[in-house]
Amino acid sequence: MAAGTLIVRADASTEIGTGHVMRCLALAQAWQDAGGEVAFAMARSTLAVEERLRSERVEIVKVEAQDATQLIQLARARRAKWVTLDGYEFDAEYQRKIKDAGLKLMLVDDGWRPGHYFADLVLNQNAHARESLYAQREPYTRLLLGPHYAMLRREFAPWREFKREIAAVGNKVLVTMGGSDPDNVTLRVLEASPMVAVDGLEATVVVGGSNPHFESLERSASQSGKAIRLVRDAANMPQLMAWADVAISAAGSTCWEMCLLRLPAMVIDLAPNQLPIAQELARTHVAIHLGGTKDVTAEQIGVRLESLLQSSELRTAMSNRGRELVDGKGAQRVVCAIQASTLRLRRVEERDCRLLWEWANDPVVRAASFSQAPISWEEHRAWFAGKMNDEKSLILIGENEQGRAIGQFRLDWRSRDEGDIDVSLAPEARGAGYGSVLINLGVRQIFETTATQRVHAFIRPENLASMRAFERAGFSKLGDEQVKGHAAIHYMRMRET
Repeated sequence: MAAGTLIVRADASTEIGTGHVMRCLALAQAWQDAGGEVAFAMARSTLAVEERLRSERVEIVKVEAQDATQLIQLARARRAKWVTLDGYEFDAEYQRKIKDAGLKLMLVDDGWRPGHYFADLVLNQNAHARESLYAQREPYTRLLLGPHYAMLRREFAPWREFKREIAAVGNKVLVTMGGSDPDNVTLRVLEASPMVAVDGLEATVVVGGSNPHFESLERSASQSGKAIRLVRDAANMPQLMAWADVAISAAGSTCWEMCLLRLPAMVIDLAPNQLPIAQELARTHVAIHLGGTKDVTAEQIGVRLESLLQSSELRTAMSNRGRELVDGKGAQRVVCAIQASTLRLRRVEERDCRLLWEWANDPVVRAASFSQAPISWEEHRAWFAGKMNDEKSLILIGENEQGRAIGQFRLDWRSRDEGDIDVSLAPEARGAGYGSVLINLGVRQIFETTATQRVHAFIRPENLASMRAFERAGFSKLGDEQVKGHAAIHYMRMRET
Protein backbone atom coordinates (compact mmCIF):
# COMPACT_ATOMS: atom_id res chain seq x y z
CA MET A 1 0.00 0.00 0.00
CA ALA A 2 1.57 3.30 -1.08
CA ALA A 3 1.43 5.65 1.89
CA GLY A 4 2.83 8.74 0.13
CA THR A 5 5.03 11.28 1.91
CA LEU A 6 4.62 12.25 5.56
CA ILE A 7 5.97 15.59 6.77
CA VAL A 8 7.07 15.64 10.43
CA ARG A 9 7.71 18.95 12.22
CA ALA A 10 9.76 18.33 15.39
CA ASP A 11 12.90 19.74 17.00
CA ALA A 12 15.71 18.52 19.24
CA SER A 13 18.37 20.32 21.27
CA THR A 14 20.32 20.05 24.51
CA GLU A 15 17.67 22.21 26.22
CA ILE A 16 14.50 20.49 25.00
CA GLY A 17 15.96 17.00 24.61
CA THR A 18 15.41 14.50 21.83
CA GLY A 19 12.13 12.87 22.89
CA HIS A 20 9.91 14.63 20.35
CA VAL A 21 12.11 13.56 17.46
CA MET A 22 12.73 10.01 18.66
CA ARG A 23 9.07 9.13 19.10
CA CYS A 24 8.39 10.62 15.68
CA LEU A 25 11.21 8.47 14.33
CA ALA A 26 9.15 5.45 15.41
CA LEU A 27 6.23 6.88 13.45
CA ALA A 28 8.52 7.49 10.46
CA GLN A 29 9.71 3.89 10.51
CA ALA A 30 6.14 2.56 10.61
CA TRP A 31 5.23 4.93 7.77
CA GLN A 32 8.16 3.62 5.72
CA ASP A 33 7.07 0.06 6.46
CA ALA A 34 3.68 0.99 4.96
CA GLY A 35 5.45 2.03 1.75
CA GLY A 36 5.81 5.79 2.33
CA GLU A 37 8.57 8.36 2.58
CA VAL A 38 9.26 10.81 5.41
CA ALA A 39 10.72 14.32 5.61
CA PHE A 40 11.54 15.96 8.96
CA ALA A 41 11.17 19.75 9.03
CA MET A 42 13.43 21.04 11.82
CA ALA A 43 14.28 24.46 13.20
CA ARG A 44 16.66 23.03 15.84
CA SER A 45 18.55 19.75 15.97
CA THR A 46 21.78 18.16 17.10
CA LEU A 47 24.45 16.39 15.09
CA ALA A 48 23.66 13.06 16.77
CA VAL A 49 19.94 13.36 15.98
CA GLU A 50 20.59 14.28 12.36
CA GLU A 51 22.97 11.36 11.92
CA ARG A 52 20.34 9.00 13.32
CA LEU A 53 17.60 10.34 11.05
CA ARG A 54 19.77 10.11 7.94
CA SER A 55 20.73 6.55 8.84
CA GLU A 56 17.01 5.78 8.71
CA ARG A 57 16.65 7.23 5.19
CA VAL A 58 14.76 10.25 6.51
CA GLU A 59 15.11 13.58 4.71
CA ILE A 60 15.90 16.63 6.88
CA VAL A 61 14.73 20.11 5.82
CA LYS A 62 15.63 23.22 7.81
CA VAL A 63 12.75 25.63 8.56
CA GLU A 64 12.07 28.66 10.75
CA ALA A 65 10.57 27.79 14.11
CA GLN A 66 7.16 29.49 13.82
CA ASP A 67 6.82 29.70 10.03
CA ALA A 68 3.80 27.60 9.11
CA THR A 69 4.03 28.88 5.53
CA GLN A 70 7.37 27.14 5.05
CA LEU A 71 5.89 23.90 6.29
CA ILE A 72 2.92 24.22 3.94
CA GLN A 73 5.23 24.89 1.01
CA LEU A 74 7.33 21.84 1.89
CA ALA A 75 4.23 19.63 2.05
CA ARG A 76 3.07 20.86 -1.34
CA ALA A 77 6.51 20.42 -2.88
CA ARG A 78 6.60 16.80 -1.65
CA ARG A 79 2.92 16.27 -2.55
CA ALA A 80 2.28 15.27 1.03
CA LYS A 81 -1.29 15.04 2.33
CA TRP A 82 -0.38 14.63 6.01
CA VAL A 83 1.65 16.77 8.40
CA THR A 84 2.61 15.70 11.94
CA LEU A 85 3.47 18.29 14.61
CA ASP A 86 5.31 17.31 17.80
CA GLY A 87 6.28 20.21 20.06
CA TYR A 88 4.74 22.72 22.44
CA GLU A 89 4.95 25.78 20.21
CA PHE A 90 2.28 24.60 17.77
CA ASP A 91 -0.71 26.51 19.12
CA ALA A 92 -4.26 26.74 17.77
CA GLU A 93 -3.38 29.41 15.22
CA TYR A 94 -0.50 27.35 13.83
CA GLN A 95 -2.79 24.32 13.53
CA ARG A 96 -5.48 26.40 11.82
CA LYS A 97 -3.01 27.60 9.18
CA ILE A 98 -2.07 24.02 8.33
CA LYS A 99 -5.72 23.01 8.04
CA ASP A 100 -6.67 26.10 6.01
CA ALA A 101 -4.01 25.06 3.50
CA GLY A 102 -6.00 21.89 2.82
CA LEU A 103 -3.60 19.53 4.59
CA LYS A 104 -4.45 16.71 6.98
CA LEU A 105 -2.90 17.21 10.41
CA MET A 106 -1.87 15.02 13.33
CA LEU A 107 -0.72 16.65 16.56
CA VAL A 108 1.40 14.64 18.99
CA ASP A 109 0.51 16.00 22.42
CA ASP A 110 1.24 15.42 26.09
CA GLY A 111 -1.98 16.88 27.45
CA TRP A 112 -1.09 20.25 28.90
CA ARG A 113 -1.32 22.52 25.85
CA PRO A 114 -3.97 25.27 26.30
CA GLY A 115 -6.41 26.39 23.62
CA HIS A 116 -8.39 24.86 20.79
CA TYR A 117 -7.40 21.83 18.71
CA PHE A 118 -7.85 21.93 14.93
CA ALA A 119 -5.93 18.74 14.09
CA ASP A 120 -7.62 15.79 12.39
CA LEU A 121 -5.88 13.45 14.84
CA VAL A 122 -4.56 14.24 18.32
CA LEU A 123 -2.21 11.57 19.68
CA ASN A 124 -1.46 11.42 23.40
CA GLN A 125 0.32 8.14 24.09
CA ASN A 126 0.64 8.71 27.82
CA ALA A 127 -1.07 6.70 30.54
CA HIS A 128 -2.75 9.82 31.97
CA ALA A 129 -4.37 10.75 28.62
CA ARG A 130 -8.09 11.51 28.97
CA GLU A 131 -10.74 12.81 26.57
CA SER A 132 -11.49 15.62 29.05
CA LEU A 133 -8.11 17.17 28.20
CA TYR A 134 -9.43 17.90 24.72
CA ALA A 135 -12.85 19.42 25.29
CA GLN A 136 -11.99 22.33 22.97
CA ARG A 137 -11.62 20.57 19.65
CA GLU A 138 -13.23 20.48 16.22
CA PRO A 139 -16.08 18.00 15.59
CA TYR A 140 -13.88 16.13 13.11
CA THR A 141 -10.95 15.75 15.53
CA ARG A 142 -10.30 12.14 16.48
CA LEU A 143 -8.37 11.27 19.65
CA LEU A 144 -5.76 8.52 19.93
CA LEU A 145 -5.24 8.17 23.68
CA GLY A 146 -3.08 6.03 25.93
CA PRO A 147 -0.08 3.66 25.73
CA HIS A 148 -2.05 1.47 23.30
CA TYR A 149 -0.67 4.01 20.79
CA ALA A 150 2.83 4.26 22.31
CA MET A 151 5.19 4.62 19.36
CA LEU A 152 8.25 2.40 19.74
CA ARG A 153 11.08 2.28 17.25
CA ARG A 154 11.60 -0.63 14.90
CA GLU A 155 14.35 -2.22 16.99
CA PHE A 156 11.80 -3.06 19.70
CA ALA A 157 9.58 -5.18 17.43
CA PRO A 158 11.48 -8.48 17.97
CA TRP A 159 11.03 -8.06 21.75
CA ARG A 160 7.23 -8.03 21.83
CA GLU A 161 7.07 -11.53 23.31
CA PHE A 162 10.02 -11.12 25.68
CA LYS A 163 9.66 -13.11 28.91
CA ARG A 164 11.51 -11.55 31.83
CA GLU A 165 13.00 -13.66 34.61
CA ILE A 166 12.88 -11.91 37.98
CA ALA A 167 15.96 -12.56 40.12
CA ALA A 168 15.54 -13.08 43.86
CA VAL A 169 17.90 -10.14 44.39
CA GLY A 170 18.60 -7.86 41.45
CA ASN A 171 22.04 -6.41 40.82
CA LYS A 172 21.96 -5.05 37.25
CA VAL A 173 20.87 -1.42 36.81
CA LEU A 174 20.26 0.52 33.61
CA VAL A 175 20.47 4.32 33.84
CA THR A 176 19.06 6.45 31.02
CA MET A 177 18.11 10.11 31.24
CA GLY A 178 17.28 10.81 27.61
CA GLY A 179 19.22 12.34 24.77
CA SER A 180 20.60 15.44 26.52
CA ASP A 181 20.04 15.55 30.34
CA PRO A 182 20.90 19.27 30.64
CA ASP A 183 20.78 19.24 34.48
CA ASN A 184 23.11 16.20 34.66
CA VAL A 185 20.76 14.12 36.76
CA THR A 186 22.75 11.09 35.61
CA LEU A 187 25.61 12.28 37.82
CA ARG A 188 23.37 12.12 40.90
CA VAL A 189 22.52 8.52 40.06
CA LEU A 190 26.22 7.66 39.79
CA GLU A 191 26.86 9.34 43.12
CA ALA A 192 24.17 7.10 44.66
CA SER A 193 25.77 3.84 43.52
CA PRO A 194 28.27 3.50 46.42
CA MET A 195 25.34 3.72 48.85
CA VAL A 196 23.62 0.60 47.44
CA ALA A 197 24.49 -2.45 49.57
CA VAL A 198 23.85 -5.16 46.99
CA ASP A 199 26.50 -7.76 46.14
CA GLY A 200 27.85 -7.63 42.60
CA LEU A 201 26.11 -4.38 41.68
CA GLU A 202 26.58 -3.50 38.00
CA ALA A 203 25.32 -0.46 36.13
CA THR A 204 25.12 0.43 32.46
CA VAL A 205 24.72 4.16 31.98
CA VAL A 206 23.38 5.30 28.61
CA VAL A 207 24.59 8.79 27.73
CA GLY A 208 22.67 10.44 24.90
CA GLY A 209 24.52 11.78 21.89
CA SER A 210 23.44 15.32 22.81
CA ASN A 211 24.57 15.06 26.46
CA PRO A 212 27.31 17.67 27.22
CA HIS A 213 28.42 16.02 30.50
CA PHE A 214 30.19 12.89 29.30
CA GLU A 215 33.60 13.72 30.82
CA SER A 216 32.23 14.41 34.31
CA LEU A 217 30.27 11.16 34.15
CA GLU A 218 33.40 9.23 33.19
CA ARG A 219 35.25 10.64 36.21
CA SER A 220 32.42 9.80 38.57
CA ALA A 221 32.08 6.25 37.23
CA SER A 222 35.80 5.56 37.64
CA GLN A 223 35.77 6.87 41.23
CA SER A 224 32.62 5.03 42.34
CA GLY A 225 34.24 1.71 43.17
CA LYS A 226 31.37 -0.04 41.34
CA ALA A 227 31.21 -1.85 38.01
CA ILE A 228 29.81 1.02 35.94
CA ARG A 229 29.91 1.04 32.16
CA LEU A 230 29.12 4.18 30.12
CA VAL A 231 27.57 3.73 26.68
CA ARG A 232 27.31 6.78 24.46
CA ASP A 233 24.28 7.03 22.15
CA ALA A 234 23.40 3.34 22.55
CA ALA A 235 22.14 1.55 19.47
CA ASN A 236 21.01 -1.55 21.38
CA MET A 237 18.51 -0.25 23.95
CA PRO A 238 16.25 -3.34 23.84
CA GLN A 239 19.18 -5.60 24.70
CA LEU A 240 20.25 -3.30 27.53
CA MET A 241 16.72 -3.26 28.92
CA ALA A 242 16.54 -7.05 28.68
CA TRP A 243 19.85 -7.32 30.56
CA ALA A 244 18.86 -5.06 33.45
CA ASP A 245 16.94 -6.00 36.58
CA VAL A 246 15.92 -2.38 37.26
CA ALA A 247 16.10 0.94 35.41
CA ILE A 248 16.46 4.51 36.61
CA SER A 249 15.06 6.68 33.86
CA ALA A 250 13.65 10.01 32.83
CA ALA A 251 9.84 9.92 32.80
CA GLY A 252 9.57 10.36 29.04
CA SER A 253 8.93 8.08 26.08
CA THR A 254 11.50 5.60 27.40
CA CYS A 255 8.86 4.54 29.95
CA TRP A 256 6.86 2.80 27.24
CA GLU A 257 9.94 0.97 25.96
CA MET A 258 10.60 -0.29 29.50
CA CYS A 259 6.96 -1.39 29.83
CA LEU A 260 7.30 -3.52 26.70
CA LEU A 261 10.47 -5.15 28.09
CA ARG A 262 8.73 -5.58 31.46
CA LEU A 263 11.54 -3.70 33.16
CA PRO A 264 10.79 -2.38 36.68
CA ALA A 265 11.80 1.26 36.86
CA MET A 266 12.28 4.29 39.05
CA VAL A 267 11.54 7.49 37.16
CA ILE A 268 12.51 11.15 37.53
CA ASP A 269 10.61 13.96 35.85
CA LEU A 270 13.17 16.12 34.04
CA ALA A 271 10.64 18.48 32.43
CA PRO A 272 7.12 19.74 33.25
CA ASN A 273 5.49 17.48 30.65
CA GLN A 274 7.04 14.41 32.34
CA LEU A 275 5.47 15.05 35.75
CA PRO A 276 1.96 13.71 34.94
CA ILE A 277 3.53 10.65 33.28
CA ALA A 278 5.56 9.90 36.41
CA GLN A 279 2.59 10.51 38.70
CA GLU A 280 0.28 8.20 36.73
CA LEU A 281 2.86 5.41 36.53
CA ALA A 282 3.35 5.70 40.29
CA ARG A 283 -0.41 5.77 40.94
CA THR A 284 -0.90 2.54 38.98
CA HIS A 285 2.22 0.94 40.54
CA VAL A 286 3.95 0.54 37.18
CA ALA A 287 6.99 2.57 38.31
CA ILE A 288 8.38 4.35 41.36
CA HIS A 289 8.43 8.15 41.07
CA LEU A 290 11.59 9.48 42.73
CA GLY A 291 10.71 13.15 42.19
CA GLY A 292 11.85 15.97 39.93
CA THR A 293 15.16 17.37 38.79
CA LYS A 294 15.27 20.02 41.50
CA ASP A 295 14.48 17.85 44.53
CA VAL A 296 15.75 14.29 44.02
CA THR A 297 19.00 13.57 45.89
CA ALA A 298 21.65 10.88 45.55
CA GLU A 299 20.77 9.61 49.02
CA GLN A 300 17.11 9.15 48.09
CA ILE A 301 18.05 7.36 44.89
CA GLY A 302 20.38 4.99 46.75
CA VAL A 303 17.81 4.04 49.40
CA ARG A 304 14.98 3.41 46.93
CA LEU A 305 17.21 1.52 44.52
CA GLU A 306 18.50 -0.87 47.17
CA SER A 307 14.95 -1.53 48.38
CA LEU A 308 13.71 -2.31 44.87
CA LEU A 309 16.65 -4.58 44.05
CA GLN A 310 16.01 -6.53 47.26
CA SER A 311 12.27 -7.10 46.60
CA SER A 312 11.50 -9.67 43.90
CA GLU A 313 7.79 -9.42 44.74
CA LEU A 314 7.65 -5.71 43.99
CA ARG A 315 9.69 -6.07 40.80
CA THR A 316 7.43 -8.90 39.61
CA ALA A 317 4.29 -6.84 40.17
CA MET A 318 5.73 -3.79 38.39
CA SER A 319 6.92 -5.94 35.49
CA ASN A 320 3.49 -7.49 34.94
CA ARG A 321 1.65 -4.17 35.15
CA GLY A 322 3.99 -2.54 32.66
CA ARG A 323 3.50 -5.21 30.02
CA GLU A 324 -0.27 -4.81 30.30
CA LEU A 325 0.09 -1.21 29.09
CA VAL A 326 2.26 -1.63 25.99
CA ASP A 327 2.35 -4.33 23.31
CA GLY A 328 4.78 -2.67 20.90
CA LYS A 329 2.32 -2.10 18.04
CA GLY A 330 1.45 1.53 18.78
CA ALA A 331 3.27 3.10 15.82
CA GLN A 332 1.52 0.74 13.42
CA ARG A 333 -1.83 1.65 14.98
CA VAL A 334 -1.09 5.34 14.52
CA VAL A 335 -0.22 4.82 10.84
CA CYS A 336 -3.42 2.86 10.36
CA ALA A 337 -5.39 5.60 12.11
CA ILE A 338 -3.93 8.09 9.63
CA GLN A 339 -4.85 5.83 6.74
CA ALA A 340 -8.22 4.97 8.27
CA SER A 341 -9.13 8.65 8.39
CA THR A 342 -9.86 8.23 4.70
CA LEU A 343 -11.73 4.94 5.22
CA ARG A 344 -15.03 4.87 3.35
CA LEU A 345 -18.04 2.58 3.56
CA ARG A 346 -20.06 1.33 0.61
CA ARG A 347 -22.92 -1.10 0.32
CA VAL A 348 -22.03 -4.69 -0.43
CA GLU A 349 -22.25 -5.72 -4.10
CA GLU A 350 -22.50 -9.05 -5.94
CA ARG A 351 -18.77 -8.93 -6.67
CA ASP A 352 -18.07 -9.10 -2.93
CA CYS A 353 -19.61 -12.54 -2.48
CA ARG A 354 -16.39 -14.55 -2.81
CA LEU A 355 -14.37 -12.06 -0.76
CA LEU A 356 -16.80 -12.34 2.18
CA TRP A 357 -16.67 -16.14 1.89
CA GLU A 358 -12.87 -16.11 2.06
CA TRP A 359 -12.91 -13.79 5.07
CA ALA A 360 -15.57 -15.89 6.83
CA ASN A 361 -13.53 -19.08 6.40
CA ASP A 362 -10.30 -17.59 7.66
CA PRO A 363 -9.18 -19.71 10.65
CA VAL A 364 -9.06 -16.68 12.98
CA VAL A 365 -12.65 -15.71 12.07
CA ARG A 366 -13.95 -19.25 12.47
CA ALA A 367 -12.26 -19.62 15.86
CA ALA A 368 -13.95 -16.43 17.08
CA SER A 369 -17.39 -17.40 15.75
CA PHE A 370 -20.20 -19.06 17.67
CA SER A 371 -20.53 -21.59 14.82
CA GLN A 372 -16.99 -22.71 14.08
CA ALA A 373 -17.51 -25.24 11.29
CA PRO A 374 -16.17 -24.24 7.84
CA ILE A 375 -18.74 -22.69 5.49
CA SER A 376 -19.18 -24.30 2.09
CA TRP A 377 -19.37 -22.18 -1.04
CA GLU A 378 -22.96 -23.33 -1.69
CA GLU A 379 -24.02 -22.41 1.85
CA HIS A 380 -22.39 -19.02 1.55
CA ARG A 381 -23.96 -18.21 -1.83
CA ALA A 382 -27.42 -19.00 -0.48
CA TRP A 383 -26.79 -16.93 2.65
CA PHE A 384 -25.39 -14.02 0.63
CA ALA A 385 -28.36 -13.99 -1.76
CA GLY A 386 -30.72 -13.95 1.21
CA LYS A 387 -28.90 -11.03 2.85
CA MET A 388 -28.87 -9.02 -0.37
CA ASN A 389 -32.67 -9.26 -0.52
CA ASP A 390 -33.33 -8.84 3.22
CA GLU A 391 -34.57 -5.38 4.21
CA LYS A 392 -33.69 -6.18 7.81
CA SER A 393 -30.01 -6.65 7.03
CA LEU A 394 -27.33 -4.24 5.85
CA ILE A 395 -23.76 -5.15 4.85
CA LEU A 396 -21.17 -2.43 4.33
CA ILE A 397 -17.65 -2.85 2.95
CA GLY A 398 -14.86 -0.68 4.34
CA GLU A 399 -12.31 0.51 1.77
CA ASN A 400 -9.11 2.48 2.27
CA GLU A 401 -7.96 5.43 0.18
CA GLN A 402 -6.55 3.10 -2.46
CA GLY A 403 -9.91 1.34 -2.83
CA ARG A 404 -8.74 -1.82 -1.10
CA ALA A 405 -11.37 -3.68 0.92
CA ILE A 406 -10.22 -4.04 4.54
CA GLY A 407 -13.34 -5.39 6.27
CA GLN A 408 -17.10 -5.78 6.48
CA PHE A 409 -19.72 -4.33 8.84
CA ARG A 410 -23.13 -6.03 9.04
CA LEU A 411 -26.22 -5.04 11.00
CA ASP A 412 -29.22 -7.36 11.39
CA TRP A 413 -32.23 -5.49 12.77
CA ARG A 414 -34.23 -7.02 15.60
CA SER A 415 -36.80 -4.27 15.32
CA ARG A 416 -37.05 -0.72 14.08
CA ASP A 417 -35.12 0.47 17.14
CA GLU A 418 -32.25 -1.98 17.55
CA GLY A 419 -30.06 -4.53 15.86
CA ASP A 420 -27.04 -6.83 16.15
CA ILE A 421 -23.62 -6.14 14.67
CA ASP A 422 -21.13 -8.48 13.02
CA VAL A 423 -17.69 -7.24 11.95
CA SER A 424 -14.71 -8.96 10.35
CA LEU A 425 -11.43 -7.73 8.90
CA ALA A 426 -9.25 -8.86 6.04
CA PRO A 427 -6.36 -10.92 7.48
CA GLU A 428 -3.79 -8.34 6.40
CA ALA A 429 -5.71 -5.54 8.17
CA ARG A 430 -5.85 -7.16 11.62
CA GLY A 431 -4.02 -5.81 14.64
CA ALA A 432 -3.57 -2.38 13.09
CA GLY A 433 -6.45 -0.39 14.55
CA TYR A 434 -8.90 -0.70 11.67
CA GLY A 435 -11.48 -2.61 13.71
CA SER A 436 -12.66 0.21 15.97
CA VAL A 437 -12.65 2.67 13.05
CA LEU A 438 -14.80 0.35 10.92
CA ILE A 439 -17.21 -0.24 13.81
CA ASN A 440 -17.48 3.46 14.61
CA LEU A 441 -18.07 4.44 10.98
CA GLY A 442 -20.72 1.75 10.54
CA VAL A 443 -22.58 2.66 13.72
CA ARG A 444 -22.43 6.34 12.88
CA GLN A 445 -23.94 5.68 9.46
CA ILE A 446 -26.69 3.54 10.98
CA PHE A 447 -27.62 6.21 13.50
CA GLU A 448 -27.51 8.99 10.88
CA THR A 449 -29.61 7.21 8.24
CA THR A 450 -32.09 5.08 10.21
CA ALA A 451 -34.28 5.27 13.31
CA THR A 452 -32.10 2.74 15.14
CA GLN A 453 -31.59 3.62 18.82
CA ARG A 454 -29.39 0.76 20.08
CA VAL A 455 -26.91 -1.66 18.52
CA HIS A 456 -25.60 -4.84 20.15
CA ALA A 457 -22.57 -7.09 19.79
CA PHE A 458 -21.89 -10.50 21.30
CA ILE A 459 -18.25 -11.57 21.60
CA ARG A 460 -16.62 -14.75 22.84
CA PRO A 461 -14.67 -14.05 26.09
CA GLU A 462 -11.36 -15.18 24.59
CA ASN A 463 -11.67 -12.72 21.69
CA LEU A 464 -9.87 -9.89 23.46
CA ALA A 465 -9.04 -8.00 20.25
CA SER A 466 -12.73 -7.67 19.33
CA MET A 467 -13.66 -6.58 22.83
CA ARG A 468 -11.01 -3.85 22.74
CA ALA A 469 -12.19 -2.72 19.31
CA PHE A 470 -15.82 -2.40 20.42
CA GLU A 471 -14.82 -0.62 23.63
CA ARG A 472 -12.71 1.87 21.66
CA ALA A 473 -15.71 2.40 19.40
CA GLY A 474 -17.80 3.55 22.36
CA PHE A 475 -19.62 0.33 23.29
CA SER A 476 -20.43 -0.50 26.92
CA LYS A 477 -20.13 -3.96 28.42
CA LEU A 478 -23.50 -5.17 29.72
CA GLY A 479 -22.60 -8.62 31.04
CA ASP A 480 -22.38 -12.33 30.28
CA GLU A 481 -24.85 -14.23 28.10
CA GLN A 482 -25.17 -17.47 26.15
CA VAL A 483 -25.16 -17.52 22.33
CA LYS A 484 -25.67 -20.86 20.54
CA GLY A 485 -24.51 -22.69 23.63
CA HIS A 486 -21.34 -20.60 24.03
CA ALA A 487 -20.42 -18.01 26.62
CA ALA A 488 -20.53 -14.45 25.26
CA ILE A 489 -19.90 -10.91 26.44
CA HIS A 490 -22.75 -8.55 25.58
CA TYR A 491 -21.82 -5.04 24.37
CA MET A 492 -24.18 -2.20 23.47
CA ARG A 493 -23.99 1.34 22.12
CA MET A 494 -26.88 3.78 22.20
CA ARG A 495 -27.65 6.69 19.94
CA GLU A 496 -26.34 9.92 21.44
CA THR A 497 -29.07 12.40 22.27
